[in-house]
Amino acid sequence: MPSDEELMLAVGKGELAAFGEIVSRHQAAAWNLAYRFLGDGAAAEDIAQDAFLRILDAAPRYRPTASFRTYLHQVVVRLCLDHARRKRPAAWDGAKSATAGLPSRGHGWRANRGTLPSPSPLDALVTAERDAAVRRAVEALPANQRMAVVLRYYEGMAGREVAEAMGTTPKAVERLLARARAALGTALGAFLEKW
Repeated sequence: MPSDEELMLAVGKGELAAFGEIVSRHQAAAWNLAYRFLGDGAAAEDIAQDAFLRILDAAPRYRPTASFRTYLHQVVVRLCLDHARRKRPAAWDGAKSATAGLPSRGHGWRANRGTLPSPSPLDALVTAERDAAVRRAVEALPANQRMAVVLRYYEGMAGREVAEAMGTTPKAVERLLARARAALGTALGAFLEKW
């Protein structure tokens, strides 16, 4: 099976079947990244489609200097940040947990012990309230900080990958994340004290 980079080189030579394979492999990831940043399914779909159209347009100039995944993230990140500059993103609709992908005390339970027991009604209420508080706090972050949080904690990218995707340095990403954590700590302080 050809690598993503090999497929992109084929797309650059006009092989549209190779582009179809690229889209098939990565469309869900592009939509998920845009959705986690924007919180709007329709806007995320538009961003993902626009990203692939731009990638197709740039295919003749593509050179595999980084992984295709990094390249895709760079395109989606730019489109999301441009969207945020034009319009304040819509509130997340709660279809996905605001804390999905974040490490927790129960991390690894399924892999090691089977399935988790069903949460009690009180646990479900606390989780829903926590998710809503985190969602509001993340939405209030400036766009660059919000994107760094999404890439690092929701997409699970390392600091260097976040920097490549955002077109900045690892040190700048560290600063963005530090400011975001401080803002989230302040915004969520009252909620955390409550529990």
